[in-house]
Amino acid sequence: MSEPTGLVDEASESGDGEGEGRQPESDAGSGVLRVFGRQLKRFRVRAGLERAEFGSLTGYSVSTIAAYEQGRRVAPPRFIDRADEVLDAGGVLQEMKEEVARAQYPAFFRDAARLEGEAVELWVYATQAVPGLLQTEEYMRAVFGMWRPLLDEETVEQRVAARLARQHVFERRPAPLLSFVIDEAVVRRPLGGWSVMRGQLEQLMLVGAFRNVEIQIMPLDREDNAGVDGPFTLLYRAGGDQVAYLEAQGRSTMVSERREVQGIASRYGIIRAQALTPRESLAFVEKLLGEV
Repeated sequence: MSEPTGLVDEASESGDGEGEGRQPESDAGSGVLRVFGRQLKRFRVRAGLERAEFGSLTGYSVSTIAAYEQGRRVAPPRFIDRADEVLDAGGVLQEMKEEVARAQYPAFFRDAARLEGEAVELWVYATQAVPGLLQTEEYMRAVFGMWRPLLDEETVEQRVAARLARQHVFERRPAPLLSFVIDEAVVRRPLGGWSVMRGQLEQLMLVGAFRNVEIQIMPLDREDNAGVDGPFTLLYRAGGDQVAYLEAQGRSTMVSERREVQGIASRYGIIRAQALTPRESLAFVEKLLGEV
C-alpha cells in the first residue's frame, strides 16, 4: 500500500466524504496548469494559428483558449486530444492529460479522486449533503454557492466540472459496486430550494435503479446508529487493497492502516444493517417526492 497512514491534508467542506475543500488550488496544481498552458501556446504559435483559428478547429471560444493557455482553467480530456491532433504535438499534450485532470480537484482530494477512479467497490456514508457522485448539477451549484468565504465564479465552474467528471464512474466497465447510506436529514434538507431538491431526489431514484448501485436511507427515528462518529468513504481496489477517506471540521484524512480500515468497514456493515433496505429506501424517496 503506497498511501501513508493517517495522512492529514488540507481542509474539507462539509464532512460528507466528498472532498469539497474551501481552500484555493495548491501551487502544485496551478503549476501543472501553467506548464500545460505554455506548452499549448507554444504548439499553437508554432502551427501559425491565432486563437480564433485554433478555437474554430477545436470547437472552443477564444476566451476559453486564452484561459487554458494562461493556466486559469482546466482543459478537458477531449480538448487535449483534439489540440494534440490539430497542432501535431506528437502526443506531448496528451501525456499531460492525467496531471491536468488531477489539477481540477482541491489539493487534499487529489489522491482520493485517483483512488475513486480505480476502485472496484466504493462505500459512502453521508450525513451533511448528498454524496458528490449522486449530485445533480443544480444541487452542486447550490452547495458551492453556499460556501463562505464566497467562491469566485470561475472556481465554482471548475469544481462543478470536476464533480461531473467524477460521475463517469457510472460508465466504467466492468462496473464498480457502489453503496451509499445517506442520513434522512440529508434528503429532507432543501439545499438550493425545493425545485433543486426535487431534481436531486429524482436523481437518487434514477441512479438507485442501477444494478451496481445500492442507496440506503438511515432514518432519523433509529435509536441505534453506528455512524455517530461522522461520514466516511471506503475504497476497495483490485487486489484487495482498502483505503478509508475521512472528513470533519476542516480536515481530511486518508487512512490505509489495515486494522483501522477493517474497523471502519465493520462499522459500515452495521450502518447498512441499521438503515432501510435499498428497496425500502427508494420507496421512501419516492414518497418524499410526492410531498415536495
